[in-house]
Amino acid sequence: MSPLPSHMRDRWLNRTEPGARAGTIYWHVLMRTYPGAQKAALNAQRILSGFPGFHMTPHEWLHMTTLTVGSTEEVSRQQMIQMLEGAQQILSHVEPIPVKLGKILYHPEAVMLAVHPAGALKPILNAAQKVTLTVTGRPGLIDGSHEWTPHMTVSYSTASQSADPIIAALGKTVGEYHVVVDALTLVVQWGAERLWDWEPVGTATLGSPRPSCRPKPA
Repeated sequence: MSPLPSHMRDRWLNRTEPGARAGTIYWHVLMRTYPGAQKAALNAQRILSGFPGFHMTPHEWLHMTTLTVGSTEEVSRQQMIQMLEGAQQILSHVEPIPVKLGKILYHPEAVMLAVHPAGALKPILNAAQKVTLTVTGRPGLIDGSHEWTPHMTVSYSTASQSADPIIAALGKTVGEYHVVVDALTLVVQWGAERLWDWEPVGTATLGSPRPSCRPKPA
């Protein structure tokens, strides 16, 4: 995320957003169960709350986006369950992964915390890509580029303003926080992004033989 942005912009100003009944399916690492991630986000959001033009990520849905699978029109409920079962089979052989977060990443549309070392999390991405390709015939999409940069977004920009005062206030880091990543969750995001109408379909647990699923009729 370099160089640093000079200006923030409204993420949703010209962004096409899906209707309320449209669902987008993601593989996410949900960060709500990790105290270190919660504290890091709170520290950043406390400072950002002193500025106008920010939409904070709800603490319940703090996350690390791993892979975009597709829409609910393309992927059936049964396929979601198959993906979860496949991910669990792979990740049952992967031990929980210790990582650190706290370094701030700036983007014109968001403020994020880097999760590192990125390479340590590759088994999670590989599992998501493999089962998505096997079940749907498509490998899924990595957000923003072909190279996955693990991060947790703490706030989205909703206004046009200079980035300099924000960067000066937040600096380069909110400290160093330790997290042990132990799960990958399949989530349906219903409707517009900022509504946070999320449905966790199920979770594949690292080092565990069985997934936690919430199957529903197709």
